[in-house]
Amino acid sequence: MTSPATRSSSIVSGKPAIAPTPLFSWLNKRGAGVLLHPTSLPSPHGVGVFDEQAVAFLDFLAECGFEFWQTCPLGPTGYGDSPYQCFSSFAGNPYLVDLVPLVRAGLLTDIAIAPLRDLSADGVDFGALYQRKLPMLFAAHAAWCRDGKRALPYGDFAAFQRDNAHWLNGYALFSALKDHFSGRPWWEWPAAVRSQAAAEKSPVRVEVATRVEAYAFIQYLFFGQWTQLRSHAASRGIQIIGDTPIFTALDSADVWSSPHLFQLDPKTSRPIAVAGVPPDYFSADGQLWGNPLYDWPAHAREGYAWWLARLRANFALCDIVRIDHFRGFEAYWSVPADAPTARTGRWIDGPGLDFFRAVQAAMPDAKLIAEDLGLLTARTIALREDTGLPGMAVLQFAFGGESDNLYLPHNQRANTVVYPGTHDNDTSLGWYATADEKTRDHVRRYLRISGQEIGWDLLRSAYASVSNLAVVPLQDLLSLGAEGRFNTPGQSQGNWTWRYRPEHLQSLRQCSGPYLRELAALYGRDPGATPKPATA
Repeated sequence: MTSPATRSSSIVSGKPAIAPTPLFSWLNKRGAGVLLHPTSLPSPHGVGVFDEQAVAFLDFLAECGFEFWQTCPLGPTGYGDSPYQCFSSFAGNPYLVDLVPLVRAGLLTDIAIAPLRDLSADGVDFGALYQRKLPMLFAAHAAWCRDGKRALPYGDFAAFQRDNAHWLNGYALFSALKDHFSGRPWWEWPAAVRSQAAAEKSPVRVEVATRVEAYAFIQYLFFGQWTQLRSHAASRGIQIIGDTPIFTALDSADVWSSPHLFQLDPKTSRPIAVAGVPPDYFSADGQLWGNPLYDWPAHAREGYAWWLARLRANFALCDIVRIDHFRGFEAYWSVPADAPTARTGRWIDGPGLDFFRAVQAAMPDAKLIAEDLGLLTARTIALREDTGLPGMAVLQFAFGGESDNLYLPHNQRANTVVYPGTHDNDTSLGWYATADEKTRDHVRRYLRISGQEIGWDLLRSAYASVSNLAVVPLQDLLSLGAEGRFNTPGQSQGNWTWRYRPEHLQSLRQCSGPYLRELAALYGRDPGATPKPATA
């Protein structure tokens, strides 16, 4: 590949070279959205769920001129509670299931779910949810079985199983076996069940059959309730932006079901090398993620079937999908499996444009966002341009340097999603409070502000930018400091817990709703306005 500058100016046979037509082109109008993971929603049960508070959030978006709700990945989380390290790339997080409809259906009692009301309304205690909520979901399944498996308002369970068999069978069996073996990772299980192909033939399969169905039933509840919530969103003109991590967790149904698609030692079933990123803004040692790396030639031989199924599952949940760590498709950082940090890794070529051609052929209307933050090489930029996918700009990364910083508003492109900060950043107030004086001075001079309302100043800058889509974290709208930070990269504990209370959103609607609607209209991001052609 060549750089965009080379491609646009090179001469072939004495004639200007014509840049290839991008594979995708969908971000053609201006809009605005809010970044909020569903676990952060209010509820009386210790974690956000798909209930009336989620509908209230959708009402807030519509009333304030937003057209998009962006979430983090919605999968079932494991150790560390990160939505980017899930037990499955296809399944939903059981913690997000609302138990109240199950009480109405007679599968649980109000007394039975009362222990959840003792949990904090300001943060998520994932350990407590594991101990309290999961048993309630299994109890609901047992009651449903005793009740003759009568129909619930989520469609036919058998049809759900058939439609999702390609991932559901493996996930449910994996989860049941994990319980059977006291939570140990799959590579520590007996050889007879160390892969899905082997486990399907094992006598243990019969022993855990009820548990397998229970896990499938919980997924039926998750997808049924999410489908209802998504219908509410559509009725308000709200599109959902989902998120898919480029990598999977090692201890996941994905790797257990398809080990041949990952770089594993065939004797030990352990990774040969693992994923991460080199030293960067967040960490002097880089980030050692530990995820198994893909065997991309194996994926290519199968026509990227696993990835296509994964993206189809994402689009069954969301309207738009952000692909985390886009750089990894051009080249990925491979770290020896026994390395203590990510410093000793090396770059290895990824599948490149061949992968995205396969995606475009299978899903020509797919709306994808490329998370292209970090070190952008000429090849990475060229891949993004060839795909036509919108990239990202983060205003917190724009200041403190020179005028050629790509994230400064005057350097942004229309085909971009701009954020004051993402789930990996501090809030705007928290960032500004800890920034060095050079950076703070640059912000004040560039935006011509005092810095006293930096959260709203960055929001207004995002709205005013040429980027077609502006997305702001809810914490910034609530003017929160560091106490509202959602995740600190490289920190294994204490992340993903932040939540807001209903009165916080209500106050925001009353005090700032008119101003947000005014900004949407002022900067051409009003979803009710007639869209105008966007320039590249």
